[in-house]
Amino acid sequence: MAMTSSAQPVFRFAPSPNGLLHLGHALSAILNHDMAQASAGRFLLRIEDIDQTRCRPEFEAAIFDDLAWLGLEWERPVRRQSDHLALYASALTRLDDMGLVYPSILSRGEIKAAVADAEAGGDDWPRDPDGAPLYPGRERDLGFEARNAMIAGGKPHALRLDMKKALLSVGGPHLTWQETGSGPAGETGIITADPAAWGDVILSRSDAPSSYHLSVVVDDALQGVTHVVRGRDLYHATSVHRLLQQLLGLTQPIYHHHRLLLGADGRKLSKSNRDTGIRAFREAGRTPADIRALIL
Repeated sequence: MAMTSSAQPVFRFAPSPNGLLHLGHALSAILNHDMAQASAGRFLLRIEDIDQTRCRPEFEAAIFDDLAWLGLEWERPVRRQSDHLALYASALTRLDDMGLVYPSILSRGEIKAAVADAEAGGDDWPRDPDGAPLYPGRERDLGFEARNAMIAGGKPHALRLDMKKALLSVGGPHLTWQETGSGPAGETGIITADPAAWGDVILSRSDAPSSYHLSVVVDDALQGVTHVVRGRDLYHATSVHRLLQQLLGLTQPIYHHHRLLLGADGRKLSKSNRDTGIRAFREAGRTPADIRALIL
């Protein structure tokens, strides 16, 4: 897997075209753009459109339109993940060849039921940093023949990373990253990664050939991204990204997690909240300068 390296700083904004951009996206895009300009670096726009059931061309067109209205300029051509599915499949195959991947067939309902049964029996079921219960991993130790039979049976399944084996293959949990922003508790500087907190993360599903975790580390390495500037909601996910980078021999960028813009309900902004969308402010007569003053 070829990787691009450059002494010139490279920043990127990577939205998914599954809705209209909101003010939180504007903050992230503007920060990346301005930090690239301040460091005489490059600013890339990447369209993360692996989820073809939710991503739509009209939303992609709206992304270009809104960012241009904000006065941002980015390099062409724009990278679309849907054009590079073979690269993610290759990365997944490498992990599989290392014996770090297994098929999982439990649905969300079945996972919920397994967790409920365990907790009813007094067990304290572990949860990931986002609060979701870790996958039970019942299929983790299946033999080769049983695994192939499961896949051949046609039941929808996901491919997961065997976290314990993955950590052993990189020599233990001694992974770090450089943080120039801050985490939820103000963490900054050299951060110790904790990928085990996420359990056996999904690498691909029947309806999505690659997960966000896998595709983002492959893209960042291939595009030579040196600085990942993104919202604080992805701070903990960096632990998984560092592990995948180590496993696949990919370059490690510097990370900068910025504050989140919150709605009136105290939650982070969502694409479903149209009143916080960039398009809504445009239609209300606001200017790009107004947006900058509002969010910076």
